[in-house]
Amino acid sequence: MKRVINMPGIRSMEADSTSANQNMSYERLQETLSDCGQEHLLQFWPSLSPEGRQRLSGQLSAVDWSMVESWLDRYVKHQPELNLPSDLRPAPSLPAEPGDDRQRSLYENAIERGRQLLREGRVAGFTVAGGQGTRLGYEGPKGTFPISPVRGKSLFQWFAESLLRAREKYEAAIPWYIMTSPLNDGQTRDFFERNNYFGLPSTEVFLFPQGVMPVIGLDGRLLLSAPDQLAVSPDGHGGSLLALRQSEALADMARRGIDCISYWQIDNPLVYIFDPLFIGMHQQTGSEMSCRGLVKTGPLEKLGNFCLVDGRVSIVEYSDMPERLARMTDEQGRLIFRIGSPAIHLLSRSFVERLTEGGKLALPFHRAVKKVPFVNSDGEQVEPDAPNAVKLETFIFDALPLADQVLILEAVREEQFAPVKNRTGVDSVESCRHLMQERAARWLEAAGIPVPRSEDRGLGCQLELSPRAFLDPDDVRRRASQIQPPQSGNKEYYE
Repeated sequence: MKRVINMPGIRSMEADSTSANQNMSYERLQETLSDCGQEHLLQFWPSLSPEGRQRLSGQLSAVDWSMVESWLDRYVKHQPELNLPSDLRPAPSLPAEPGDDRQRSLYENAIERGRQLLREGRVAGFTVAGGQGTRLGYEGPKGTFPISPVRGKSLFQWFAESLLRAREKYEAAIPWYIMTSPLNDGQTRDFFERNNYFGLPSTEVFLFPQGVMPVIGLDGRLLLSAPDQLAVSPDGHGGSLLALRQSEALADMARRGIDCISYWQIDNPLVYIFDPLFIGMHQQTGSEMSCRGLVKTGPLEKLGNFCLVDGRVSIVEYSDMPERLARMTDEQGRLIFRIGSPAIHLLSRSFVERLTEGGKLALPFHRAVKKVPFVNSDGEQVEPDAPNAVKLETFIFDALPLADQVLILEAVREEQFAPVKNRTGVDSVESCRHLMQERAARWLEAAGIPVPRSEDRGLGCQLELSPRAFLDPDDVRRRASQIQPPQSGNKEYYE
């Protein structure tokens, strides 16, 4: 099967570019590119092999050239301005734990409703896994990075075993959709095949690459990465919504009767991938896009801020939030803009279908100026010393203002957030493994199983609860009588 790469504002194009019948003729390409001031993209045509011509023609034919001038004007010639309203307010959210009897009843009903939806097979998992492990000092897709503290299970294995337990617990087929990138799609597929999909039925795991966007030089000229190849970059996690449609994942969900898509990013192993409370609240409130929120650790924490902009729920990135607003407090001394986004979402399938109708996705681009290798007019590969190009990407949270109803449900940070983004320090491999062990210890202690602790309450052993057996604290409580307490100084693994 041919892999399809999708671009926002760009028609789908096949990764191997073998569909020559869909390619423009050379004469048509010349005319189109000349009209856009991009005729330099054909400068090496006379010297290209037939295969090279076909590859380049396939890429260029896929571009929606009617959009190029708009991209240049909005994101290259001019830097987009952020115009925050003067009356910016925090978006309303519900607490992680119910605050009164009315909320307690609401939450209890939501949990039962969420469990019912899972049992009925109306929920799917969707993981964005296009990143590489470069920042972790690791070669390969980030999902293949060994993260668990005792057994060193990869992120993919951790989530696969969580899905296995969820399928068993709810006695339902719960499919898993995984968006890769053109760079790591093949490696990811090979990894799953070598590991026999970690026990999941291969027919229940759907892998597809995210879309790409052309890279634009600061002079407004699209770049070539080789004489026969357009320079492209991933289109961001917002493009995952369009990729769901163009990969036919949405159609597959519709055939299965799936209404709710549980979205998470590959680098957060603590996330509750199928949380009955969250799922039930999403359905009961009629939300089209729901978000977990975290109380920020401080005003400048690098989390997007949930805000109301013109009456619509939006996320203002931490880098765009004026420090004056970020530091504002209420009469109780709490931050006014205190709820940030950990990128944990539920999306209604019908909402994604509406946003991607006609094969287009109307999300704004975000501009990043980067150093991008390219081929110069002499056909030489150039490694720039300074930023030379604009990459365009979309962010999934920009879909929030387009939703008719949005739910923000706060989460307990220690239970659901341990991102692994850096090799050391904050949000690192080390901090993630520490948080995974602390959560395992809390679950054991809550079930009445003592865990060795030092005087400062630090763990006196290494702990790992296999997600294949322990999806949530209830699983630990049910098996508490069978669990031997961990011993000081040991590496303890429970399955």
